[in-house]
Amino acid sequence: MKAPPDAAAATEPAERVSRQDWKRLAASLSPGATLYRPANPGYPPLALPFNHRYAGIHPAGIVACATVGDVRESIRWARAVGLPAVPRSGLGHNYAGYSATTGLLLNMSRMKNIVSTPRRAARSRAYGPIKVVHGAGTVTVGAGVTNGDLHPLLEDQGIFVPTGRCPTVGVAGLVLGGGIGFSDKMFGLTCDRLVATTVVLADGRVVEASEDSQPDLFWACRGGAGNNFGVHTSFTFQYERFQGDVGFYRLSWSLDSVLPVMATAQRIAQETEDDKRFHLRLGIGTRGRTRKQIRTNANVNAIGQYYGTLDELRAILAPLLAIGTPQERARNCAAVREVTPAEASTLLSATTPVEKFAAKSAVLNSRTLLTDQQVGAAAERLLDWPGSGNPDGAGFAMFALGGEINRVPRRATAFVHRNGLFILAAETSWADSDSPDVAAANLHWLQEFYAAIFDGAPPAHSYQNFPDPKLRDWREAYYGVNYPRLVRVKRRYDPTGFFRYPQAIGS
Repeated sequence: MKAPPDAAAATEPAERVSRQDWKRLAASLSPGATLYRPANPGYPPLALPFNHRYAGIHPAGIVACATVGDVRESIRWARAVGLPAVPRSGLGHNYAGYSATTGLLLNMSRMKNIVSTPRRAARSRAYGPIKVVHGAGTVTVGAGVTNGDLHPLLEDQGIFVPTGRCPTVGVAGLVLGGGIGFSDKMFGLTCDRLVATTVVLADGRVVEASEDSQPDLFWACRGGAGNNFGVHTSFTFQYERFQGDVGFYRLSWSLDSVLPVMATAQRIAQETEDDKRFHLRLGIGTRGRTRKQIRTNANVNAIGQYYGTLDELRAILAPLLAIGTPQERARNCAAVREVTPAEASTLLSATTPVEKFAAKSAVLNSRTLLTDQQVGAAAERLLDWPGSGNPDGAGFAMFALGGEINRVPRRATAFVHRNGLFILAAETSWADSDSPDVAAANLHWLQEFYAAIFDGAPPAHSYQNFPDPKLRDWREAYYGVNYPRLVRVKRRYDPTGFFRYPQAIGS
C-alpha cells in the first residue's frame, strides 16, 4: 500500500544535490558517524520506519549521528542544499509517519550515553512493601536511548525514570509529546521529570534548555511534540530509587462481560483519580482472519501496578474480581501478585503494533467517560473488524490518568491534558503481506469504530504522541489553550519553519 501524500513534510527534490555536496557532508562528520546513501548496504534497515505504512518514503541520505557536532553539521548542510532534516530517535515509531522524510534523515541511535548523578539530600517514603527515594538524583541520556535501554538501571540499581511501556520507543519522542506509562500517576509524565535538554536549532546553534536557560523553549519541549523546535541530542531527568516490591495484576474476560467490566473499571478510575499509587490500563481487542477467529479472540482486559500492599490492591480491584465466569474469577484473583519493580516493568511492557497500523485517540474526563451504549457499540463494531494477518489485531486501550499528572496546571507545560481520566487509543493493524483491499478495509473500519464509540462527536482533545493525520482540528485537540504560546516559541527558535511536517507547530 502506498503511503498517503501527507505522510511526511513536503520536500525539495533531492536530485539537485550534487555528488560533491554529499562528499562535503561526509567529510564534516565525526569518525563515529556514518553517511548512508540508497546504494549503501546499511541504508535499507535504517530507512524503514517502524510503521510500514510509510515504508515508501525513502530519505535521500541518512546520517547516523554520533555527536552533537554531527547533528549541527547535518542541519547546516541540509539548509545550505535545500533539503529538510528530520530526526529519528529510535526505530521511527511515529504513528503518522512524521519521522520519515525524502530529505536527510538524522538517525540518533548511536547516541546512547547514560550518566546518572545521585543526590545526597533525597527523601524516602515507604508505600507498603516498597520504599521510594524521591528525587534520588538525575540521569542524562542521549537522544538514541530507548525505554528498553533504561530497564537495566531499574533492574541493577533500582534507578527509575517514568517512561512508556514499549521497549523500542525512543525516549526523545516520548518525552517531547508528554510520555504516559504505568507510573505516571505516581511520578508524573516523562516530560514532568525533565530538568534540561540540549537542542540543536535550525540555524545550527546548540542551546541548553531548562527552567533557568531558554525557559520558553524548555516549556515547549514538555509536550510540544518532536521535530518542532530543533533536534534534541540529550535529556536530563530526575529519577527515583526503588527498594522492595510492587503489586501487579493482569485480568481478562470474554467480551460477554464487556459492559460490567468497562463500567466498573471506569468507576474505579474515578474513585482512585487522586490515589497516585494505583495504575490501570483497560481495553478491548481481538485478532484473526476469519469471523470465527475474531469472535473467539475478542476480549476485555485490564493490567496495571500498585505502590502499596496486596490487600489494598485487592480491595481496589474487588469489584472487577467479582465479574465473569468462575474460571475467569479464579484466574484473575490468582493474577494479582507481588513482584519487583523490574519484573513489573517487564510484565507491563508491550510493543506498539508492528508492521502496518493506524490509530485515533481521545482524552476522556469525568464528563466524557464511556457509557454502556458507547461500550456496546464498540463491542459490536469490534466483532465486525475485517481481520488481517497482523497478530496485534484491533481494538482500543484506555490509559488511566490522574495523580501527579493532574496536579500540574495545564499552562505550566505545553502538555495541556491535565484534567483527564483516560487517554483512549483506538487502533487497527494489518500485515505487510496483506492485500491493499485488507489495508483499505482496516482503515475504513477504524473510522467507523471511532465514530461508533463517540456517535460522531468525539471529545475535544487527543494525545499528540498518537498523531492522527486525518484529525481536522489537531491544533486544539493536541494543544488546546497552549497552542498560541507554542506558535510564539516556534517563531522565535525556528522563524523560517525549517522543521516542518503536516501537523507541525505553526503550520
